[in-house]
Amino acid sequence: MPLLANQLLPQFPDSIRQRTDAGPIDVSVCIANWNCTDYLRACLTSLTSERQGVRVEIIVVDNASTDGAVAMMTHEFPDVTVLRNTANLGFARASNQAAALARGRYLLFLNNDTFVPPLALHKLVAYARAHPEAVMIGPRLCNGRGELQRSFRREPTIPALLHRTALLHWTRILKAAHDDYRRNQPAPAQACPVDVLMGAAVLLRRDVFERFGRWDEDFRFGVEDIELSARMRSHGPLVYLPSVEIVHYGRLSSRENVKFAAPNVLIGYVRFFRKSGTSRTLVFLFKLALTLDAPVQILGKCLQYVGRVLSRRHEKAQRTKRIIIGLWHFLRHDLGRFWRT
Repeated sequence: MPLLANQLLPQFPDSIRQRTDAGPIDVSVCIANWNCTDYLRACLTSLTSERQGVRVEIIVVDNASTDGAVAMMTHEFPDVTVLRNTANLGFARASNQAAALARGRYLLFLNNDTFVPPLALHKLVAYARAHPEAVMIGPRLCNGRGELQRSFRREPTIPALLHRTALLHWTRILKAAHDDYRRNQPAPAQACPVDVLMGAAVLLRRDVFERFGRWDEDFRFGVEDIELSARMRSHGPLVYLPSVEIVHYGRLSSRENVKFAAPNVLIGYVRFFRKSGTSRTLVFLFKLALTLDAPVQILGKCLQYVGRVLSRRHEKAQRTKRIIIGLWHFLRHDLGRFWRT
């Protein structure tokens, strides 16, 4: 049976101790899960039935899923270690819980909506062994249609993010800062250092991860990969490795739980800017701009939603509706926490 989050490591059942202690492990795959059972099944199948070329253990921390994910793993993947939380504790905390159970030399933090092709883990580990100076390694990410996703990015700035607000976007104020942040350029064909690796799939040595601080649990959902990248980058290069490709379907859990995801992403950016030493004045202006922008965004999205419904673009209408729900929940329930951050 899966464990409850409040159980301590020494209390783990013998079955789990035997799986994690049964010989040397190359990679501990750590997955934080919330619902998305079908995608999680495909992810676990790719890890267990595809040839990876390294010894792997899989640890899934489930954040109180309600779609039968734990039962599915218990019956279909008995060799997967499952830790079940009684509430949604967020990505960072769940990932740290998984890492606390890990026995591998390397940790691969992997989203639940990914598919790992044959030998992908072997290639990641081979590069890590050949380049011990690399503190984090991220593969090329593609969506389910084989199209390239953003696998890395530059570190965000407040001016760059403010350009996204409805109040400033149409004036083109701060556009240069936003363009510099996004900097749409051809993806490198060779391994190269980058500022930020996307948290959908990142490989680290376990000793490096433990030594330099693990995921910051102040982040509930979103921006934690930017913070971890910034912290790790002070100890060595972050490497984008395009020769290894992992399929990432993208944002499935966040779409299903927009009331949780949307406010925490905004709060995450504020927390990151505070931790990175941004001036109080700039952080205040950022908060003020987002607060004033939210009702403007809601009004604009409501008009967009009506237009899409009338034109029978129902899939796009549903995407707009999720944005409205997230922004409305932010204003009604999380605005106080946003300003206290």
